[in-house]
Amino acid sequence: MTGQPMTMMQIILSSVAVILAAAVVLLSLWRGRGELSSWFLLLALVVTTSLEVFDLLTVTAPPRAFFWKRYALAAESFLPVGWLLVSLTRSREFGPRLISPLQWLLLLATAIFPVVPFFFPTSAFFYSPDFTVERVLFLSNVGYYFYLGLMVVIVIALINLESTYANAALASRWKIKFDFIGIGSFLAMLIFYYSQGLLYRTINMNLAPARSLVLILALAMMLYSAIAREDKVKIAVSRSIAYKSVVLLAVGLYLIVLGVLGEGLRYLGNAPQRAMAIGGAFIAGVCLLLVLLSETVKRKLKVFIHKNFYQSKYDYRTQWLQFTDRLAKARGEDMLMLAILSGYCEIFAMGNGGLFVSNDDGESFAWRAGHEMSRSEVCFRNADPVMKPMYERSWVVNLRDDDICLTEEQRHFVEGYAVTFLVPLFGSGKLEAILAMGNPVNQNEQYHYEDYDLMKTLACQASSALRNIRLAEDLAQSRELEVMGRLSTFILHDLKNLVYTLSLTVDNAHSHITDPEFQEDMLGTLANTVNRMKILISKLRQLPEKQLLTCEPVKLLQLAAEAAGMVADNGAIAVSGTDIEASADRDELLKVLVNLLVNALEATNGKGPVTVEVGQEEAPFIKVRDQGCGISEEFLRGQLFLPFKSTKSKGLGVGLYQCKQIVEAHGGRIDVTSEVGVGSVFTVLLPGPARP
Repeated sequence: MTGQPMTMMQIILSSVAVILAAAVVLLSLWRGRGELSSWFLLLALVVTTSLEVFDLLTVTAPPRAFFWKRYALAAESFLPVGWLLVSLTRSREFGPRLISPLQWLLLLATAIFPVVPFFFPTSAFFYSPDFTVERVLFLSNVGYYFYLGLMVVIVIALINLESTYANAALASRWKIKFDFIGIGSFLAMLIFYYSQGLLYRTINMNLAPARSLVLILALAMMLYSAIAREDKVKIAVSRSIAYKSVVLLAVGLYLIVLGVLGEGLRYLGNAPQRAMAIGGAFIAGVCLLLVLLSETVKRKLKVFIHKNFYQSKYDYRTQWLQFTDRLAKARGEDMLMLAILSGYCEIFAMGNGGLFVSNDDGESFAWRAGHEMSRSEVCFRNADPVMKPMYERSWVVNLRDDDICLTEEQRHFVEGYAVTFLVPLFGSGKLEAILAMGNPVNQNEQYHYEDYDLMKTLACQASSALRNIRLAEDLAQSRELEVMGRLSTFILHDLKNLVYTLSLTVDNAHSHITDPEFQEDMLGTLANTVNRMKILISKLRQLPEKQLLTCEPVKLLQLAAEAAGMVADNGAIAVSGTDIEASADRDELLKVLVNLLVNALEATNGKGPVTVEVGQEEAPFIKVRDQGCGISEEFLRGQLFLPFKSTKSKGLGVGLYQCKQIVEAHGGRIDVTSEVGVGSVFTVLLPGPARP
């Protein structure tokens, strides 16, 4: 678009922009009651609208283009300081202490821009042989570097705005959304406008209407936000957002470097040299990405930010909330331990961790869970020298700095995993666990009292969570036992009635035993009563902790066949294997096999196939395999052999518990593998020698 239509369009757009800017400034000053952020917005909008007016005069009066462009250049020189101040104060908590040294340095650097136009004439910035026709200004070296610096500051201002918005709570974002989108859109337009100038070494005035249009849109959104927003919003930028801003700054600077590359390509005469330069820029981008994704670099950068820009190393509120949320999501003691370990390793940038929990005797601590750490047989005992500072002063032991005497087993463990810290977890004055952390992401990071205080604070939360989940599990088991006791009361009541029936029958038998009709009724009554008693008794199995066994040589293949015959006679169970003989209590082991076969048939809806394999590897074994519904991994891992836990809707959950007690009483064990929808394999392993 050139000529008169473009001029008229520019006049309309610039006029609307000036009117909207005045409205935004007046409303902001009235709402802000003289706050610095309102005055900084006034500065930025006055400079921006001045640029609009002077660029308009430049376009409408081509013969005097360089005269008005000098004033436009002066207005542009104030853009960096104006918009940078807006980005640091808009909806933000503001004060001298909240501005980092780097930001102060950047603010001071922006003061250079207004000085530059006074030292150089307009012709030193740009020239235009035929502006009346092309309306394009060609940049000289001074102009090129001037706009390069201006765009760097605008990029930083845009990053600051993004940081503020990202750190706002959800309840606050809707209040500042249109305001920030408006300002961000205009700053993005300025970046595009000046990046075109850097890439082609020209300021294309034909793009001025597009800039004006975006400015109108931005001002309209800012005006709407100022009218609709009822409450003031002040946001404190956290450390995580500060780190994110540094990352965005690195990416923004990389893009600016690409723009500078366009300048350098002018001096590369042939195509191969240009291709190599572009390839080098791409490789530099990949290297930058690798650096930004490096955990070591992230940790060093965060430590640098915290050390130089903040009074404390950690954002304690954020760390506490994140750690608490992580623990709250854990289900079960094992998952809670992993959550504690992963939380500690993430906060303190450690590569691995292990949790050692107090044994029942209270004299030692054994391995219970690991994060990027394999199971270890190392043990920490109360008498060990490394335990003394934990018990006496509740200290976090720094194995890298403190002179601690370790046992040979402990030293091997510490060196193998580069363990750096041992954190005591106290609960109700008792040392319940020890958390070991090692392999720091940043090997050169120095840890001091802030790290130790946070470790001990989180340790209180962790030990409390562990204690609570144990108490909850104990309470749940107590309630289950209470329910079982109530059920037993009803069953015993029915048994008492059945015993009364038997007693009455016996009493009548003394008088009527010779009566054939009475004999027939008595037999029917006895058979019915016995069946009912069997059913009731099966619902109230005794669950002894240890079985009293009468062991004798038992042929396992024959026993398996007998159990299969008792459970099914329709060929649904196939028995195979070697005729192994083992020392066992025949009746008790028969109960185990019958229970496993009944469960296998129920898992296949009574149709099978179910196979029983008898054999010997390191020890005699009996495998019961089905192709039924299978067992979920969660239930298999934590609840399968617990009393009163069942996958069956009407099951009491005592069968497998009893099986486990019987097999363990023999000195053996039951191994289980299962997959949902595929089937299960229960393997009974018996100890000691076996004879074929």
